Amino acid sequence: MSHSRLVRSRLFSGLLGCALGVGAMAPSAMAWAQAAPTVGGLPDFTGIVEKNAPAVVHVEAKYSGRTPKSAGGAPMQGIDPGQAEIFRRFFGMPMMPSPEEQKHTSLGSGFIISSDGYILTNNHVVDHADVVTVRLQDRRTLTAKVVGTDPTYDIALLKVDTGGSLPTVTIGDSRLLKPGQWVLAIGSPFGFDYTVTQGIVSAVGRSLGAGDQPSTSFIQTDVPINRGNSGGPLFNLQGQVVGVNSQIYSDTGGYQGVAFSIPIDLAMSVVDQLKTRGYVTRGMLGVEIKPVDEDMVKALKLDSAKGAIVVNVSPDSAAQKAGLQSGDVILSYNDHDIVQGTDLPPLVSMTKPGSTVPIKILRDGKEKTVEATIGTMPRDQNGRSALGKAAPSSGSDAFGLSVENVDAAARSQLGLKAGEGVAIANVTGPVAAQAGLQPGDVILMVNQKKVSSVEAFRAATAGVKPGDTVLLLVRRGDANNFIALTVPSEKDQ
Repeated sequence: MSHSRLVRSRLFSGLLGCALGVGAMAPSAMAWAQAAPTVGGLPDFTGIVEKNAPAVVHVEAKYSGRTPKSAGGAPMQGIDPGQAEIFRRFFGMPMMPSPEEQKHTSLGSGFIISSDGYILTNNHVVDHADVVTVRLQDRRTLTAKVVGTDPTYDIALLKVDTGGSLPTVTIGDSRLLKPGQWVLAIGSPFGFDYTVTQGIVSAVGRSLGAGDQPSTSFIQTDVPINRGNSGGPLFNLQGQVVGVNSQIYSDTGGYQGVAFSIPIDLAMSVVDQLKTRGYVTRGMLGVEIKPVDEDMVKALKLDSAKGAIVVNVSPDSAAQKAGLQSGDVILSYNDHDIVQGTDLPPLVSMTKPGSTVPIKILRDGKEKTVEATIGTMPRDQNGRSALGKAAPSSGSDAFGLSVENVDAAARSQLGLKAGEGVAIANVTGPVAAQAGLQPGDVILMVNQKKVSSVEAFRAATAGVKPGDTVLLLVRRGDANNFIALTVPSEKDQ
């Protein structure tokens, strides 16, 4: 594994104590139909900035320490730098702060998408915040309501009321982007409002998620993006928003020439649902896929490595009902070519459940088209309800955490014996977060019974239900500590 890691802006918050760690959407027909003019052969961005800067906002999310922020926005306290690096390297996160340390203000950016006050930003900028405010270019500061959030796409929809019409951005089409095109960002890096940076599109359709079926294909750019840029707009030369700045790839916490933006098409596809319901439903096909590699091209006698090969079909899924089989190569979905495996999940995800779509496949050397009626992806996959609140559940899910086995290298680095404990892989809900648990912590015991594997941990927590209290022995650095987790009952949610 590379020592470099993908970091959302919220992960930088611990370094500075503040994700800076301290229809009628937009008038698209008339605005910026022509590309930006050039000066000395290079694009002149001044017109784009003058028109769009008033629609960009500075976002502040305040945390009291009572409502736990999702894992990631925390400084590392009480451990030496070497031990902290071990946790960063093997578990990808810094240590969880105490409740006092959680009292902070997270800074980010956003942009106004409708004149009546709807604003887009990143979910991780406002996640679990007690109070969210936005500051306009005219220096007005307004309290914002979090209308809804979408952790999967890392999008949040805010609403402010001004009693008047607000300036808006123009929404573009991120599907038209090509590597090499000029783009620019406006945001608040390090809290410096209305900072403009520029660069080019480095790649499109970039997959960053774990596993083989990520839901988001990112736009990769070399636009300088830093802490506080999160949630801000990425513009093309026509002055249209084509992305939402979200992540950077860094091993230092600073910009290193690789930044990622959420395509605006994905972001806008959830807006109406967030407005009306506060949460998002997604389409689900029900297949496990793999990219087509060169070995498969030879074995299957394919013309090229395009498409996604079906590894498994879920029982009673849209795919099974459509007749898809393991070994089928999906060439197109709803008339969109599948050039690489990562092209398929976002297309399925954006499909309205209940819709019937054509899927072109290659089976036994012959092309054929099947029609699938797309199902609904379960909303509780991440254990969270519409606004990121943990849903009542049983077993280890009720804690709001997931665990993984500790590999030999990490075990040696952390001084653990063979068969000793399981590592927290992710903190997904307030029960674990409020207790101060963090990815990288090692759970040694559950109710005074040793756990040595993921299976043992699941067995030890299988009977946990809302209202129960479980005692964990947790190791962090060189210290062990008992932590009691009480799963809230329905009335406490």
